[in-house]
Amino acid sequence: GPVGLAIAWRCAQRGLRVVVRDPAPGSGASHVAAGMLAPVAEAYFGERELTGLLTESAARWPEFAAELEAATGVDIGYRTEGTLMVGLTADDLAEARRLWAYQQELGLPVTPLRPSQLREREPALAPRVRGGALAATDHQVDPRRLVPALRLAAERAGAVLVPEPVRNLAGVLAGVTVVAAGCGAAALTGLPVRPVKGQVLRLRAPDGGPPGFRHVIRGYADGEQVYLVPRQHGEVVVGATVEERSDVDVSAGAVLRLLRAAIELLPELAEYDLVETVAGLRPGTPDNAPILGPLPDRPNVLAATGHHRHGIVLTPVTADLITDLATGGATDDPLLAPFRPDRFHTGTGGRGVAGSEQSRKDEAWS
Repeated sequence: GPVGLAIAWRCAQRGLRVVVRDPAPGSGASHVAAGMLAPVAEAYFGERELTGLLTESAARWPEFAAELEAATGVDIGYRTEGTLMVGLTADDLAEARRLWAYQQELGLPVTPLRPSQLREREPALAPRVRGGALAATDHQVDPRRLVPALRLAAERAGAVLVPEPVRNLAGVLAGVTVVAAGCGAAALTGLPVRPVKGQVLRLRAPDGGPPGFRHVIRGYADGEQVYLVPRQHGEVVVGATVEERSDVDVSAGAVLRLLRAAIELLPELAEYDLVETVAGLRPGTPDNAPILGPLPDRPNVLAATGHHRHGIVLTPVTADLITDLATGGATDDPLLAPFRPDRFHTGTGGRGVAGSEQSRKDEAWS
C-alpha cells in the first residue's frame, strides 16, 4: 500500500537497493480508503500521543504531495478546502460539541460555526443541520491516484517491484526487512494486528460534473456517523462502517445506513448515481495505534503496520521514520517511542498508547 511504497521511495532516494514484494500493490485497505488527512477531526479521547503523530504527519503532507507530483507528473488529488464537522439534530450537535471541546483543549484549530455560517460555506447542507465546526487544516488526497504515483516514484528512484507474495520472513535475504503488510503483518511477525472491516460507498454526480459541495463533511445524523468526501471529477466517497470482522462482503443494511445519513446531511445526494459499494480491512491494533520500528527479537526487521484508519495521513511520517531506521538512524526518536513493537511485550520497557472505550466508539469516523 502507500506506506510500503513511500518507504521504498524514500529508501531508494537515500541510495539503498530496494526490492518491494507485493502481488498487487494498493489493492488492500488503501483501495477502499477515502483519503482524509484529518488530524483534527480524528483527535479522539484517550489518543493524545497518536494525535501528536497525526498532526506531525499532516504537517508534512503539503511538501510530500508537491514532491511526489513533481517526481511523477501525477495529480494525486491533494485538496486543502478543509473539513466541516456538523450535527443534524440537537442531540447530534451536543455529542459533536463534546468532542470539539476536547480537540480545542489539545490546542487544535477547531472553529465553531452557526448554521448560517455553515451554509455560507456549503449551501447544499440540509436545513435541519443545527450547527458545526471548521477544521481548516484537515485536507484530503485521492488514494487511488496516490498509490500509482508512489509506485512510479519508487521505480524511478531505483526500487524494483516484484509481483510475488511473502509467505514468511525466513526466506527473505536482506540487510533490513520492512514489513508494511497491513493485516498480513500478524502472520509474518506475530504482532497483534487484526482486521477491522469497513464498508464504503462511492456516488457520482449525475451530470458528470464536480459535486455540489467542496469541503469534506463529517457528520452526526440521528446518531449515525458518516463522512462525505468530494472529488473534483464528480465522485463522492461515503463511509464508513467499523466491524470486527474479516470478510469483505457488502451488506444491504450498511448501504442503507450510510446512504440515509449522507442524504440527511446533503439532500442532493439522493439524485447521485451509486457507482460502487466496497469493503476493506483496516489493520487494527489493541490500542488503535500503529506499530513502528524494530521487532524486539529481530532488530533488522522493521514493522510499519497497524495504521488502522490512519494509513493515508500517516504515510509521510512513517516513511521518514522507517527510512531513518533502515539507513542506520537512532531508534530513540521521540516520535517513535510510543509506537514501538516492544510495547506489547511484557518486561521490555515498552509503553502502550492507551486506547479508551470511547476511542473505539469513535472509530466509526474512519
